[in-house]
Amino acid sequence: MPLSMLHIGEIRHVNRVRGKDETRRFLEDLGFVAGSIVSVISETNGNLIVKVKESRIAISKNLAGKIFVD
Repeated sequence: MPLSMLHIGEIRHVNRVRGKDETRRFLEDLGFVAGSIVSVISETNGNLIVKVKESRIAISKNLAGKIFVD
């Protein structure tokens, strides 16, 4: 299931990251790698605040749709 479909407070593991090489590399540099734990902190104006590797990151729903979780 894509990260964009998680509800606030849900905690999951990243399964894989899809998209073009450039997009995948960008997301992996932010910490979205297979096996990492992510949770959705909040949602505002179509953007998500996500906690990954003890950091809070704001990403668009479009980018969150490329991150698949278990």
